Amino acid sequence: MTTHDETPASYRYTSELAGDIERRWQDRWDAEGTFEAPNPTGDLAVDGADGQPLGDKYFIMDMFPYPSGAGLHVGHPLGYIATDVVGRYRRMQGDNVLHSLGYDAFGLPAEIHAVQTGEHPRTNTLANIANMRRQLRRLGLAHDPRRSFATIDPDFVRWTQWIFIQIFESWYDDEQQRARPISELRAEYESGARTAPDGAGWADLEPLERRLLIDSRRLAYVDESPVNWCPGLGTVLANEEVTADGRSERGNFPVFTRNLRQWKMRITAYSDRLIDDLERVDWPESVKNMQRNWIGRSHGARVRFQVEAASTSFDVFTTRPDTLFGATYAVLAPEHELVPALVTDAWPAGTPRSWTNGLETPAEAVAAYRAVAAAKTDLERQENKDKTGVFTGSYATNPVNGEQVPVFIADYVLTGYGTGAIMAVPGGDQRDFEFAEAYGLPIVHTVQPPEGHEGAYVGDGPAVNSAQTGEGATLDVNGLNIAEAKEAVVAWLEAHGAGEGTTTYRLRDWLFSRQRYWGEPFPIVYDESDQPIAVPDHLLPVELPEVPDYSPKTYEPDDADSTPEPPLARADDWVHVTLDLGDGPRPYRRETNTMPNWAGSSWYELRYTDPHNPDAVTDPANERYWLGPKTPGGTGGVDLYVGGVEHAVLHLLYARFWHKVLFDLGHVSSEEPFHRLFNQGYIQAYAFVDERGVYVEASQVEERDGGFWYDGRPVTREYGKMGKSLKNVVTPDEMYEAYGADTFRVYEMSMGPLDVSRPWETRAVVGAQRFLQRVWRLLVDEHTGESLIDDAELDVATLHALHTTIDGVRGDMENLRFNTAVAKLIELTNHLTKVGVSSRAAVEPLVLMLAPLAPHLAEELWSRLGHDDSLTHAPFPVADPAHLTSASVTCVVQVLGKVRGKIEVSPDISDDDLTALALAEPNVVKTIDGREVRKVIVKAPKLVSIVV
Repeated sequence: MTTHDETPASYRYTSELAGDIERRWQDRWDAEGTFEAPNPTGDLAVDGADGQPLGDKYFIMDMFPYPSGAGLHVGHPLGYIATDVVGRYRRMQGDNVLHSLGYDAFGLPAEIHAVQTGEHPRTNTLANIANMRRQLRRLGLAHDPRRSFATIDPDFVRWTQWIFIQIFESWYDDEQQRARPISELRAEYESGARTAPDGAGWADLEPLERRLLIDSRRLAYVDESPVNWCPGLGTVLANEEVTADGRSERGNFPVFTRNLRQWKMRITAYSDRLIDDLERVDWPESVKNMQRNWIGRSHGARVRFQVEAASTSFDVFTTRPDTLFGATYAVLAPEHELVPALVTDAWPAGTPRSWTNGLETPAEAVAAYRAVAAAKTDLERQENKDKTGVFTGSYATNPVNGEQVPVFIADYVLTGYGTGAIMAVPGGDQRDFEFAEAYGLPIVHTVQPPEGHEGAYVGDGPAVNSAQTGEGATLDVNGLNIAEAKEAVVAWLEAHGAGEGTTTYRLRDWLFSRQRYWGEPFPIVYDESDQPIAVPDHLLPVELPEVPDYSPKTYEPDDADSTPEPPLARADDWVHVTLDLGDGPRPYRRETNTMPNWAGSSWYELRYTDPHNPDAVTDPANERYWLGPKTPGGTGGVDLYVGGVEHAVLHLLYARFWHKVLFDLGHVSSEEPFHRLFNQGYIQAYAFVDERGVYVEASQVEERDGGFWYDGRPVTREYGKMGKSLKNVVTPDEMYEAYGADTFRVYEMSMGPLDVSRPWETRAVVGAQRFLQRVWRLLVDEHTGESLIDDAELDVATLHALHTTIDGVRGDMENLRFNTAVAKLIELTNHLTKVGVSSRAAVEPLVLMLAPLAPHLAEELWSRLGHDDSLTHAPFPVADPAHLTSASVTCVVQVLGKVRGKIEVSPDISDDDLTALALAEPNVVKTIDGREVRKVIVKAPKLVSIVV
């Protein structure tokens, strides 16, 4: 007799057999084009079916992966497996599913590798893509390979550059609240419908003045303004790429504010739409709030402070115009353009020495203070607890009460926020209070604080100290609540020309230049007037030249005065070109900055819908089918987008902006790129540190004697994200080898809710393998390899278990609760194993339900069940309501409140019958032991409580 351990490996579901099955089915899927999704039109349409209905569609996307040289660890595939499960389930629901995967292949890691090795970034990147494709194919992902691409593909670069040109050739019409072609703006100037800001007509302007006027309205424009300059990386960074402590997100180098000429995108024009349309998409509320906070829309008032002595004025924005009577001084950012005009020749009589920093003249004090402020990061300036400043020598007029308030400069005010100037209300703001105390400035409360309150008061209450006095007084808000006082003050300001109600935003225009080599070149050249001109479409793509050195010029990390020098500037033959742009051959100079790596990921959802189209980003018919709104008033967009929450602001905000511009210009029918967003959690793992604080290989750590040991030495255990630097990486390749891809898939989906981070435990993977082995043994005799399937009818209990599982698993699949779906399938498998059921009526539905999670094993078993075709499009089982009601219910019997017995009863049993059965239950009889039964409480069919 052959023991279980002696069973031939070919008949047992081992990792070796799993690997054979998985590779065979992967090859068949590729050969048969199993996951190819047809388009309505174009090269991916079904032959002879151009324009024919394709049925319901379902478009799934994973966030764009970057092909790392280290390859994947087991944390990376979590989202990919989840979207694959969804896609397979939707196909079994009859949907036409678009699911593919491209590669976000420009970026800093490849460039750093090129700098270190001299190898072209493309070579290394393509090798990384090939390795990642290999790892993901082995996972059995149901992707349409025809739709895959990389952002470095010349065809993809061409359309990225084409979209940039569309944005460059557009302006935002505030009246119509949409982007329009620049040609329409030019026509309005030419017709006289619009004039320049200074009132000049088009005919009155010189040619260069006309160009500058048009360029000032473009959605993509060149601007010299304060930017984030990172000398350590040799490039400027967007606000979103600077950490909270004022350092570069990559490399952790100091970041400084410098005035530089850079490309920007006018994303601020879309601030309201970007906020308001969040109500129309199915996204996690936490992500919506992150975008709302980043855009930072604030309603308030712009207030004008006159400086009569300097014959000028400055504006401040405040969300609390009701506190104007408490504004006892004003503060400008040290870099504010008005500061030089406000600096007086000498200190006014009576100026406290603390206001002057001990210097003899305002000019000396201001110059010294500005020099110190320039050396600080924005974060250092805002977080500095020692609030410092210096008096300019000028006083401004508080418009509501006529008081003369001193004007300071202080580094905690930044030019990049609001107007770069604030009115300081020390009675209602702790920061202003601390400054006022330090400099001996008046403190006036404008909201009634509680009795005994000291310091600034920021709570609710009636307005106080907020009324004009004397002849001609017209403003008194004392006693009003905050909202009423705001409204009254704004109305007064507007009536007296001293300000107006307005809305401001924290969001700044998107800095779009990088001093890098490995990025998309701008499709821009400059003429003899140094003005930008878009390259014609027929000259796209503009490709990167070969350069002798891939690195930007870098500096000492704290060299704030250095200037960017991009690698492309060294390719002189490429930079200086002669082109015919319609007026004969002329010399031009190319833009030597490159686009940020966010460019390709800002539109890639469109290219999946029509990846080979040579004439358009996507054919309108294909875009409408895959991305168009499903209902009137809907936004359209990808049906399900899965990725990490770390992209809540950067990528998602940029992609929404690009998509809305394309919508305004009529290139797409969808207003939003992604309708439903789901953020998966992370897979975390233990890491181990030795006595030196150095991480050691987690795989070589032993647990014994209540501690952890590495190479005979004790080590300390930590817990966090899996990563190469922590030496706690487990790769998918290891899992494929030890368990097979299906086991790996089932384990990752069973670890917990998809949106929650979960710990990795290699030893626990065997549980998923044993589950699949039990499924295998329901159909296959491990001793002979023969089928165990029969056509026996199912008993009532098995029918109930089967249809309850079907009903539950369908609900779990719809709501991405894959861990509970796995639990239900395990429970059903255990039931079938326990009662010895291998009936086709039970096993076929089990295999179909398992298919999205463990597709290779399911396909193999489906084939062994006698089916020639793949189960990819087989209908997902539907529960029969008649079998959802249990044939029996477990009734708990209590005696004096303690459980003394359990009995299986009919769901419709009567109270009398249930009482009789409960009193006859052997253990209950033993417990009562002849005592008098005083009361029987019956809650049929689940509970009987006996009092003796």
